Amino acid sequence: MATHDSMAPNSASGASSPTAHGDDALTFDTTAARCRQTSQRRQATDADAFIPKPAIARANLAVSTAAPDGSPESRGQRMRQHTVLQQHVLFWDRDGDGQIYPWDTYVGFRDLGFNVLFSLLATVVINGNFSYPTRLAVSWWPDPLFRVYVGGIHKAKHGSDSGTYDKEGRFLPQMFEDMFSKWDVHRSGSLSGRELWHMIKGNRLAADPFGWGAAIFEFGTTWLLLQKDGRVSKEDLRQTYDGTIFWKIKEAREHGKGWDKGFWPSDLVALGQRRWKAHDK
Repeated sequence: MATHDSMAPNSASGASSPTAHGDDALTFDTTAARCRQTSQRRQATDADAFIPKPAIARANLAVSTAAPDGSPESRGQRMRQHTVLQQHVLFWDRDGDGQIYPWDTYVGFRDLGFNVLFSLLATVVINGNFSYPTRLAVSWWPDPLFRVYVGGIHKAKHGSDSGTYDKEGRFLPQMFEDMFSKWDVHRSGSLSGRELWHMIKGNRLAADPFGWGAAIFEFGTTWLLLQKDGRVSKEDLRQTYDGTIFWKIKEAREHGKGWDKGFWPSDLVALGQRRWKAHDK
């Protein structure tokens, strides 16, 4: 259950680093000597230098130190009527009726460039698992059509996640900044697949296999969609939370040169070729 500690920065004393994390302005400890994870997984203690009151959740804006005003697309009147978690799924609600049918899920994943099998899998996982929780916002009876309800999407929040969405679907800037402060080992402003995996393990709660599986599926899909040179950038991940990245990917694939990020079958072939050549040597 423990996270692989070699991936996190080490501290012999267990004290915080004032230079890297702004702890010199704090009047309380952020680490404890008897819990080494507190010194290995540092909080973003300087987030308030860029974001006003970062511990207060934003209802309709996903903000970061690099984008303290959020995405321009989220500041329109229609988008401001939705929480950030609702904005995250609006890409799949094309007709705006507040209901995401299994077919909507499938079409959305196809528009993002996923193949038929993965899109079918995503449809089964998402609509199969999240239809009833979101349906509870309107009825106790399960939906025979397995629709996901945008108005009840906050009820689909699960355990063992990053905590960036709160229980009402708002966006917590502090938790988003902590994600990179804790797990971006090389301070590159991005997360590798390995770092995402260690983050998933570090966030696991006891007796929560559903939450573990959901986190693996969500962040695994995110890596497949957004990675560039093996890493997911902080800005791309921020735009994933408010859903604006999905529309950009769709537009890029329909016009111009297409979406130039993600892990595609051609990358798998290239990876196999590199390993084959390395084995021959």
